[in-house]
Amino acid sequence: MALSAKRYTITAALPYTNGPIHIGHLAGVYVPADIYSRYLRAQKKDVAFICGSDEHGVAISIKAKKEGVTPKEIIDKYDGMIRKSFVQLGISFDNYSRTSAKIHHETASEIFTKMNGAGQFIEEVTEQLYDPEVNQYLADRFVTGTCPKCSHTEAYGDQCEQCGSSLNATELINPKSTLSGAEPILKETKHWFLPLDQYEDFMKKWVIEGHKDDWKPNVYGQVKSWVDEGLRPRAVTRDLDWGIPVPAKGADGKVLYVWFDAPIGYISSTKEWAAKNNKDWEPYWKDEETSLVHFIGKDNIVFHCIIFPCILKAAGDYILPENVPANEFLNLEGNKISTSKNWAVWLHEYLEEFPGQEDVLRYVLTANSPETKDNDFTWKDFQARNNNELVAIFGNFINRVSVLTQKYYTGSVPARKDLTKEDIEALKKMKAFPAIIGQSIQRYRFREASQELINLARLGNKYLAEQEPWKLIKIDPIRVETIMNIALQIAAALATVSEPFLPHSAKKLRTILNISNPTEWNDISTSDDLLVSGHIIGKQELLFAKVEDKTILAQLNKLEATKKKNMNDNFELSPVKENISFDEFSALDLRTGTIIAAEKIKKTKKLLHLKVDLGFEIRTIVSGIAESYSPEEMIGKKVTVLANLNSRTIKGVESQGMLLMTENKEGKLIVIGPEDENMGNGFEIN
Repeated sequence: MALSAKRYTITAALPYTNGPIHIGHLAGVYVPADIYSRYLRAQKKDVAFICGSDEHGVAISIKAKKEGVTPKEIIDKYDGMIRKSFVQLGISFDNYSRTSAKIHHETASEIFTKMNGAGQFIEEVTEQLYDPEVNQYLADRFVTGTCPKCSHTEAYGDQCEQCGSSLNATELINPKSTLSGAEPILKETKHWFLPLDQYEDFMKKWVIEGHKDDWKPNVYGQVKSWVDEGLRPRAVTRDLDWGIPVPAKGADGKVLYVWFDAPIGYISSTKEWAAKNNKDWEPYWKDEETSLVHFIGKDNIVFHCIIFPCILKAAGDYILPENVPANEFLNLEGNKISTSKNWAVWLHEYLEEFPGQEDVLRYVLTANSPETKDNDFTWKDFQARNNNELVAIFGNFINRVSVLTQKYYTGSVPARKDLTKEDIEALKKMKAFPAIIGQSIQRYRFREASQELINLARLGNKYLAEQEPWKLIKIDPIRVETIMNIALQIAAALATVSEPFLPHSAKKLRTILNISNPTEWNDISTSDDLLVSGHIIGKQELLFAKVEDKTILAQLNKLEATKKKNMNDNFELSPVKENISFDEFSALDLRTGTIIAAEKIKKTKKLLHLKVDLGFEIRTIVSGIAESYSPEEMIGKKVTVLANLNSRTIKGVESQGMLLMTENKEGKLIVIGPEDENMGNGFEIN
């Protein structure tokens, strides 16, 4: 696969400035985009890697209202935090801008005005949701309700985060204002709409026919589903007081919809970068010899593959994206990442708690990237990948090479002599890796590429283990010179091809090898002397450090504390049920009992098979408490049994009663027994 474009414009989704960055953002967008951009630069390509803060989202206004500050205070706070975190992690943006910048307001307004003047919009008066208590229209995240497509009860007015569907607020079932909790009413208002239905033929030709074979199935499938259902006009304006004012007559009190304004941020950020570097921005957006690639998460597919391309086409002479390699979602310890519930690994906190281990996070998120399906980040896997792959394979090889070179040759690269079949094969395999890794990157298979990088380190370890220079040094020192020379060539190759994935470690490795001008990526395949004979390597040091159990335990305890806090914060007492008569209550026969036997029912997660001594007889009861109590914990426990409940068969076992129990704030079932533990079995409780 050849990189044939004259230049590359790479965009990464603009992060909302209503909070910090977490690992879901990194795995979905920023780490793969950075790997791709760094690789292109290694190929000597003309690259503009563009991003910036998205500062007009409704979520920012909501955050500001909750904290009692202005939206500007929110965006300034988080823009600074996000920028600093990206720099520390090594995300190599060529430009990181802000949609609050003057150049962006001007660019978005110019594009809207051009399209409006050309009759590209439809002006319509429609009914929108309105909160009568706070006198405000409810756009996007100011309203929640039930998703009409998947029935998720916490969908937003612009999108359902459960199924990823893009929505209009009026489509929600049982909508509720997030400002007051009130049930909204419908009220007329005028808006400008982009008539997406007029672009169906364009979308069918450009995506459905043109990108069937080269776009990811998840991206292509979602776009095709939208087009097959029939595109509908989409409002590009909102009734809000935060955003870019709509530059049109009769648009007082209206701003550009954030999903019209935000993608244009890629263009304005490119303009800003070009002005700083005395470049012309237009070829990066208007030259057909430019390859435009959007890195996004799957929740942004519709906006980047349908709405923004339609805007670009309507606006005139802009190029369209060549690819949109959207990733799926990353979960955390088996649960969906949630910013509102603080169920996340925040980048700024990771950087504080794991100093000097930026590349470990980059590597783990790449090796476990949600490229084709949702994946799960666990701290145990983080530890295992670091200790078993980065430390035990990559780091171990570099440590062996540097230690032996210092020990045998005081740091000087020895010369190769006669090559054996094994030497020639090792060099041949080494020369093949840059192309193998590069092909995976070009196909957006970053997980695969990261494992090929580790395979190159495995090649070095295997070669040293088989040649055993530490044994040969006393009987054949000339042979050892050749072995160590080849091992050093592999180490130098690693210093080059690891850079897109592990930029901090690649820099450290170049210091260990004393490389000031590393070999070019493509030259590895043709050169036998990445490190020439006589070159003096640097001081030996460990490339990676082990992550200890106590460090992982601290992170797991932190998450457990978050889980308990969420349970306490969200715990609600069940409402009292409808009244019953005294006669109905008197009909309940509650008896004391003792569990004398307990075992799990096979092929179930919750059910225990219990035998309960009621004094006058032994009853069999099936109870759904296996996730709260082990069978061993139940034996000997005093319980209260509803003894006159009709029996029923559950999983092949006849259940002859029911235990009384409740549920605590952590969701654990608590068995209710008699107050007096010494009370005998079979006593009636009145």
